[in-house]
Amino acid sequence: MFESKYDVIVVGGGHAGSEAAAAAANLGCHTLLITMSLQNIAQMSCNPAMGGIAKGQIVREIDALGGYSGIVTDLTAIQFKMLNKSKGPAMWSPRAQSDRMRFAEEWRNTLEHTDNLDMFQDSVNGLLFDEEKIIGVKTQLGLEIFGTTVIVTAGTFLNGRIHIGEKTFGGGRAGEGSSTGITEDLVARGFESGRMKTGTPPRVDARSLDFSKMIEQPGDEVTSKFSYTDTTNLKEQRSCFMSYTSPEVHDLLREGFENSPMYTGRIKGIGPRYCPSIEDKIDRFATKDRHQLFVEPEGWNTTEIYVNGFSTSLPHEVQYKALKKVAGFENVKFLRFGYAIEYDYFPPTQLQHTLETKLIKNLYFAGQINGTTGYEEAAAQGLMAGINAALNIKGREPFILQRDEAYIGVLIDDLITKGTDEPYRMFTSRAEYRTLLRQDNADLRLTPLSYAIGLASKERLNRVLEKQEKTDLFIKFLKDTSIKPEDVNPILNEKDSAAVSQSMKMFKIASRPQLDFNDVKRFPKVMEFIKEHEIDEEVVEQTEIHVKYSGYIEKERNSADKLQRLENIKIPVNFNYEKIKSISYEAREKLAKIQPATISQASRISGVSPSDVSVLLVYMGR
Repeated sequence: MFESKYDVIVVGGGHAGSEAAAAAANLGCHTLLITMSLQNIAQMSCNPAMGGIAKGQIVREIDALGGYSGIVTDLTAIQFKMLNKSKGPAMWSPRAQSDRMRFAEEWRNTLEHTDNLDMFQDSVNGLLFDEEKIIGVKTQLGLEIFGTTVIVTAGTFLNGRIHIGEKTFGGGRAGEGSSTGITEDLVARGFESGRMKTGTPPRVDARSLDFSKMIEQPGDEVTSKFSYTDTTNLKEQRSCFMSYTSPEVHDLLREGFENSPMYTGRIKGIGPRYCPSIEDKIDRFATKDRHQLFVEPEGWNTTEIYVNGFSTSLPHEVQYKALKKVAGFENVKFLRFGYAIEYDYFPPTQLQHTLETKLIKNLYFAGQINGTTGYEEAAAQGLMAGINAALNIKGREPFILQRDEAYIGVLIDDLITKGTDEPYRMFTSRAEYRTLLRQDNADLRLTPLSYAIGLASKERLNRVLEKQEKTDLFIKFLKDTSIKPEDVNPILNEKDSAAVSQSMKMFKIASRPQLDFNDVKRFPKVMEFIKEHEIDEEVVEQTEIHVKYSGYIEKERNSADKLQRLENIKIPVNFNYEKIKSISYEAREKLAKIQPATISQASRISGVSPSDVSVLLVYMGR
């Protein structure tokens, strides 16, 4: 099995590794996925959910590019919600609760039925180099496996250390060992590494909880889905529930602070700012007398419950005493205590936009090894690393998404250009072009690009072309068709919108904020047009967004086009910034370290001012 050389070796079978292996194999590369446990492929180590604010957009982008996270989520979901529906469509974000065991099972089934992909259970404890190039991996069993490219997606396993109160032991997650050797090999090659921390809450038995004391959180009445393929919407859903901590709970938790690894200094890594532990929330938000806890089922048939909002590394007896004082948890039985985990990561400024390392050719990093947090961010990086490793093998141009093309582009550019010293999480606020990067149009933005590199199928492309064609047709119909005052004024009066005195184009009337497209469907000839051209709800939604937000969309597009001009101005590789004395010392230092590929990337580096960019433009002949 290992006598021949692989095109791509993927180290780690989490969300990043799974997407990387699938993408490389689907692009025709002979691929090997090595994981410490075949039973835990794409394991949901923390919360049993996919999507959320900005993360939902990423899952839809992964799906539009031909990845599998959206499909697997749709097939294993137990609840669906579209978040931020009260805001504009640029902020709408899909989120699904998943059946954790079925999610991992479906991913493994998907990978087992992927051509060109081998899977092997072993632990990689070293990397093989030939001068400045990767040539393979070494495993715990003593095997040397050779590959043209290697993608490291080690998650929280690199020298992972688990903390519960004063107890600490090696591990990549509960019940699994850590991985050693890779960090040491990379540091010896000149890589900079650091430590990060994340945590997870207790899992408890649903049979021991009193849900009547909690607030029910049902899914949407009309459900949607993640994938643009023919997966089906959820017909049946499981509810989540919500409860609250209290001052009494906080006092009990504080009793354990003196034994908390966070406060005794045993944990050196920085934890996630936007998903803090319960002890961190009590400390940072001391004036708040309660915090929300979301009680989330782990699947259709299991009694296991995830206590979202109660992430902790406090001593187990403190966790137990405090949680018993939460409404509905009086008789709680623990299945597993919460814990913190500390692990190695490599500052991502050491990578190119393809996620290939700058120091070692053909070596790629994806996922938490780059300092990110979240399944979605990891899966997106894995997909892009897998694509670029495959294109590298084939001698083709790299696949790089710009900031105006995808949240994935924003994610990778932020990591490469700005770096991170705390777990990076995607938010809509990180993107300058939110109106362009909506969850509803990810297929229109990305599927043609993916088809061009050979990943998205012809069937997927045809769906997109049909959707675009019908949307354009509907918009043209509204722009070309007039409506008489007597036909529209009754509707306008109902909606407290000013009446019209003469015929007007439907497009102009439909753009009024008081009207939605259920009102537009009441206009004469509209329903006939929809039926005649077989226009579905997805096309109606696209049309409505275009009508309502065309001004904003055009403004953002113009802004993105201006910025693209700077993106087209390349900076020579290994450019000597020290010779440009008119640039500030800080800017020279940052530019020399990060080595931006374009003027646009240089302008986004912290410490590089607009005047520094102007000087660079002069040097580049602009």
